[in-house]
Amino acid sequence: MKQPIFLRPLFQERIWGGTKLNEKYEYTIPSSQTGECWAISAHPHGQSVVASGEFSEKSLGELWEEQPELFGYFESNRFPLLTKILDANDDLSVQVHPDDDYANKFEKGEFGKTECWYIVDCDEGADIIFGHHAQSKEEFIRLVEEGNWERLLQRIKIKPGDFFYVPSGTIHALCKGTLVLETQQSSDTTYRVYDYNRRGQDGKLRELHLEKAIDVTTVPHTAAKVEPAIVKTTGGSITTFVEEDYFTVYKWEITNTLSLTQESYFTLVSVINGEGKMISEDNEYYIKYGDHFIIPHEMKSFKIEGQVQLIASQPNSKGERQHEVASTTRQVANV
Repeated sequence: MKQPIFLRPLFQERIWGGTKLNEKYEYTIPSSQTGECWAISAHPHGQSVVASGEFSEKSLGELWEEQPELFGYFESNRFPLLTKILDANDDLSVQVHPDDDYANKFEKGEFGKTECWYIVDCDEGADIIFGHHAQSKEEFIRLVEEGNWERLLQRIKIKPGDFFYVPSGTIHALCKGTLVLETQQSSDTTYRVYDYNRRGQDGKLRELHLEKAIDVTTVPHTAAKVEPAIVKTTGGSITTFVEEDYFTVYKWEITNTLSLTQESYFTLVSVINGEGKMISEDNEYYIKYGDHFIIPHEMKSFKIEGQVQLIASQPNSKGERQHEVASTTRQVANV
């Protein structure tokens, strides 16, 4: 198959959600507390469905099982990645995620959850919680037990276009007034550390998971260094944000025409701003903000025209990030 596979997103209501997914991307959302767009997902808690074409109305999970050639026969017993857009209309809970080994043991074989964030938009002066100040596990436990969140948690100011890599074991939280595209392992395991004493719709305080959170939190916190590599051309630019065990993430910013080659297993793509068209083997596909699609394995070369910004990601096999696989999408020519 040599054409993009367009997917219909699905939406998750959250206590901290809002309406920006409708305002920014014109999605039809279920309520004024819609927190998450699961844009490209084969997770059992919410699966994307193919929007059109040969595989129309199939779930991504079905496609993964039935058509492995589309994904280059990537070696995994399930679709490896999940792309979300999150509308933090209020602060999210302070949380941490386990790694693969811990999740496999304690969460019924679930993947761990390493993720990353691209800040699509945010209020002026917005921040995130990213890491903590404890220097030992004992100090971490003491500050949690005391509820000394001001002393424990590390806050960082953010602006649109910022990128953060969030490995498993990292204490983190998106905060009020933030719209984020998240690339993550295909996992829905979260351990809450603190939730501002909020109550759910049942009137009860939301559950915390302190014992597991203490088990998995990295102490002391060490921020993974992100050094974006940017290639600029007359047709636009390609930014490689991160190239790590589970994924490589890019931003494609097209100002005219950019020709690209895929040498990876497959690529997940989300259009975050603008509109344009993708051209492959003389076929044209209109793309605009809010679209999400997969570039299958056999779609080796294509062009993107227009004024459009996209976030693209590709799966990596942990410990097997060979250069020819990880550095996979490159500029070929300017048209």
